[in-house]
Amino acid sequence: MNAFRLDGKKAVITGGGSGLGMAIAKTYTKAGADVVIIGRNEEKLIAAQKEIGGNCTYKAFDVTKLQEIPALVEEIGAVDILVNCAGIHLKKWALEVTDEEFAKVLDVHVMSVFALCREFGKLMAERKSGSIVLISSMTAIMGMKQVVAYTVAKSAILGLQRSLVADLSTSGIRVNTIAPGWIDTPMLHKAIDNDAPRKAKILDRIPTRTFGDPEDIGYAALYLVSPAGKYVNGVFLPVDAGAAEAF
Repeated sequence: MNAFRLDGKKAVITGGGSGLGMAIAKTYTKAGADVVIIGRNEEKLIAAQKEIGGNCTYKAFDVTKLQEIPALVEEIGAVDILVNCAGIHLKKWALEVTDEEFAKVLDVHVMSVFALCREFGKLMAERKSGSIVLISSMTAIMGMKQVVAYTVAKSAILGLQRSLVADLSTSGIRVNTIAPGWIDTPMLHKAIDNDAPRKAKILDRIPTRTFGDPEDIGYAALYLVSPAGKYVNGVFLPVDAGAAEAF
């Protein structure tokens, strides 16, 4: 099973203080990686660091501060793995979404992701080695109500992946995308806990009629960056219990 080990590797995970980001961080540290989790809330990061265990450190940083990202990358230094997991959610009918709200979602899910990929990618290219994981969503595959900004942002991730694969592969950098299905995280509960009809409709779309565990995404993210996945590049991987196929 050494093909799934990350001993001696350094990983940065945005949004690592909770949800999917923290699940990925736990998986990576258990596999032997040194992990830096990034998020805006320092208290949440401190708690996450203790829960994650292993060789995990944190950096409080707002990824939407694009002009400060080069300095952040210089401070952290070269890494082997970058996972872009920071995210926000906006539940609102399309005709009610303001330009400012739409832009805010794109800033977190698209603009910051590109900037981080560019800056860490420069250091990866110098070493001719690196692995980047992007996080998309089922909304990039199927239309859903009241998530227009999120849908646009997560659809853009697929286009970003395609371009990065074309530009970075000759520099030894692999780029893959995970599209999580409905995973049992705080973000999911924020969307469905007060909307019973929506919860029922979502479960009806999932062939197994169950929500996924955060660890399901952690293991997929481990495979993509580990030696076991060294020939996997440019993959859009739904981890959704078959929901995309059933749609």
